[in-house]
Amino acid sequence: MKRPLLGLALSLAIGGCATTTSPTGRTQHVGAVSQEQLNQLGAQAFAEAKAKTPQSTDARQTAYVRCVVSALVRELPPEARTTGWETAVFVDKEPNAFALPGGKVGVNTGIFTVARDQHQLAAVIGHEIGHVIAHHHDERITRQMETQTGLSLISALLGARYGQGAAQTASQLGGVAAQGLFLLPNSRTQESEADVVGQQLMARAGFDPREAVNLWQNMIVAGGSRPPEWLSTHPDPQSRLGELRSRATGLMPTYEQARASGRTPHCG
Repeated sequence: MKRPLLGLALSLAIGGCATTTSPTGRTQHVGAVSQEQLNQLGAQAFAEAKAKTPQSTDARQTAYVRCVVSALVRELPPEARTTGWETAVFVDKEPNAFALPGGKVGVNTGIFTVARDQHQLAAVIGHEIGHVIAHHHDERITRQMETQTGLSLISALLGARYGQGAAQTASQLGGVAAQGLFLLPNSRTQESEADVVGQQLMARAGFDPREAVNLWQNMIVAGGSRPPEWLSTHPDPQSRLGELRSRATGLMPTYEQARASGRTPHCG
């Protein structure tokens, strides 16, 4: 594909977006949708999750999760703390959790099989909140819209010149290339960044950052077989453990200062 054609498509695709800097100093493309729209999408997704999956009736589990979320939220930037954070515990054996724009946190009961204390649960939830405060949902929507717009423009231009068959082929091959070389690597970058943000957040809140290592070791054991790294949206497990372990050492002063300042969560 000729460079001028690709350049034209991409320049048109990103024309309405903006750039910002992530919490780790990375340049991000954002702005395809407004924060209000992101919050609405988050609320809609949360409502759908609650409609499809039963919620736990165990008051202790719910209070436990809310306690951890509240401790973490207190350490967020001021604009994020003003959001009315809402939590839900879903009856689902899959060890998973999520956080959405607009202050929505969902935790599956299966997470308690791998997050075995409040520190490990804080590692999970801190990671998920990290996605929100690092604007990863905005970034992914923007990048996907850029990619789709670019592919649509390229297909249309090729179709006009070479026929519908060429347009369909370009769209199919372009989609595969975008997924393998653009969207998935971006997801791995976001996962690594959420690790950084979440581990910093849990240390500031008074949760032991070393327990993030134990948490992900438990997750690896529970996960069993996994796809190759280059087809995954998560970093290589052993590389991830090494980074978490190294970062935990550097965060111990932050954790100890938080504890000395009275930030000593007793969630369960």
